[in-house]
Amino acid sequence: MYSEKVIEHFKNPQNVGSMPDADGEGSVGDPNCGDCLTIYVKIQDEIIVDISFLVFGCTASIATSSMTTVLAKGKSLGDALEITEQDIIDSLGGLPKEKQHCSNLGVGALRKAIQNYYENQRIADAHDDDGVP
Repeated sequence: MYSEKVIEHFKNPQNVGSMPDADGEGSVGDPNCGDCLTIYVKIQDEIIVDISFLVFGCTASIATSSMTTVLAKGKSLGDALEITEQDIIDSLGGLPKEKQHCSNLGVGALRKAIQNYYENQRIADAHDDDGVP
């Protein structure tokens, strides 16, 4: 049913954990199955230098979350925003059709984390401009 790569990322997920000093954080959930994912990013010079996640979900949700972080780490923000659900599925060697929706969690949370980073930067820039610490 699952590829060896899916099982590998399920049993030994990469980049697991919260990140208290994250530059951006994004969370998504799937009300149909109850899965939820939060991705944290650390950014330097528009590059994702560190990334981690916390997920509550099935085998496919854990594997796709792990693979999303693997694909995004070290990429520019622009390149990370171009990661698709199909990229995640392909990198895992495929997913059963009924589990392909799990890849939506990774893409959605990653994009929200990057958006949150940009929002945080605008707030920081606004504080810098008006002299308020």
